[in-house]
Amino acid sequence: MRKAVFLDRDGVINRKAPTEDEYVTRWEQMEILPGVAEAVARLNSAGFHIYLVTNQRSVAKGLMTAAELEAVHVELCKHLAKAGARIDGVYCCPHELEPPCDCRKPQPGMLFEAARAHDIDLRVSWMIGDSEKDVEAGKRAGCRTVRLVPNGKSSNNGADVVAPSLLSAVQKILELTAANLPVS
Repeated sequence: MRKAVFLDRDGVINRKAPTEDEYVTRWEQMEILPGVAEAVARLNSAGFHIYLVTNQRSVAKGLMTAAELEAVHVELCKHLAKAGARIDGVYCCPHELEPPCDCRKPQPGMLFEAARAHDIDLRVSWMIGDSEKDVEAGKRAGCRTVRLVPNGKSSNNGADVVAPSLLSAVQKILELTAANLPVS
């Protein structure tokens, strides 16, 4: 079985849209955060498979089509690949908040789907996100979790590890993995 790191998109890979009612709907709006390519490349080198797991209500709201969302993700993967960082797959929940679905985080459906499709051992895998929903999805799937908290703005809300950036989170994961240490 494989080990994986599941990454949320907005706030982890790229800068979030300015307000909660705004969405990144075009590649030109995608602002990759510092250190992301290096972080993903380091995980790749350590033998982790990388999957993006992202809630994207913009499709349900009619702000973009599923094909347009896929095109943004194709460009994102190409951009990171040019920097030596490989994303192995992208899983999206395009649904509205209601009615509830099994894939919208904090539900673990996207992680379970990736695990089934790619023979992933969730017990040795990680979920990295910037929200309580991301951490909860990872916990529900049986993964270890990282909560990104830039500038120490909020508590970890039950995450196994707290870090200010993806690169810092990856450093902590690799240290724990190398030392075969339990998460504290």
